[in-house]
Amino acid sequence: MRHGETPTTGTVLPGRAPGLHLSDRGRAQSERVAERLAGLPVDAIYSSPLERASETAEPTAARAGLDVNADAGLLECDFGDWTGAAIADLAALPQWQTVQHSPSTFRFPNGESFTQMQARIVGTVEALRTAHAGGVVVCFSHADPIKAAVAHALGTHLDLFQRIVISPGSVSAISFVEGQAPVVLMVNSTAEPLSGLRTP
Repeated sequence: MRHGETPTTGTVLPGRAPGLHLSDRGRAQSERVAERLAGLPVDAIYSSPLERASETAEPTAARAGLDVNADAGLLECDFGDWTGAAIADLAALPQWQTVQHSPSTFRFPNGESFTQMQARIVGTVEALRTAHAGGVVVCFSHADPIKAAVAHALGTHLDLFQRIVISPGSVSAISFVEGQAPVVLMVNSTAEPLSGLRTP
C-alpha cells in the first residue's frame, strides 16, 4: 500500500523529512484501504516509520486487531539534497531527465541511488515474506519503493520503472511461492471511479 495523500502530494519531494501527516483526503483513503482489506486473513502489518505511512496503516491494523510494525526497509528513497524541494523546480534541472529515463544510473546528491533503493525494498519484501511464509503481509510504503518492488517482481528493468504508477492510497499485490517466480496480482488498485483516471 502507498500511503494516503498529504497536503504536499504531487508538489513537493518530501523524502524522509519528518512531520508530514495525512490530509483529510489521505485519512479517508486510509479508511478505504482498511475496508478493502477487511476480508483478508492478515498475518502481519508493517509500515515505513514516516508518519504519513504509519497513519495510513492504523485503520487497517485496528480492523485486523494487529500492531503496526515499523520497518526502515519500507522507507521512502533518501532524496538527499533534493529533500523538501518543489517538484516543479526539480523538473527544470537537467538531472531530472536522468531520473525519468535512466534512473539506474542516478544517485540523489548526498542521498540514495535508485539501485540501492530497489535492493533495499526487494530485500525487505523477501525477509518479510520469508518470516510469514504462506501468510498475508500488508506493507505500507511510498511510491518509488513500491514501483521498484513491482518492477523487480515483473522482471522489468529499473530504467523502465517510471512507467509504473502508484497512486496515494493504492493497493498492489505480489504472490510468492517457494521455488517459483513472483506473480504480480494487482498494481495501483484504488477505489476511485474510472472517470477519475488521468495521467499523473
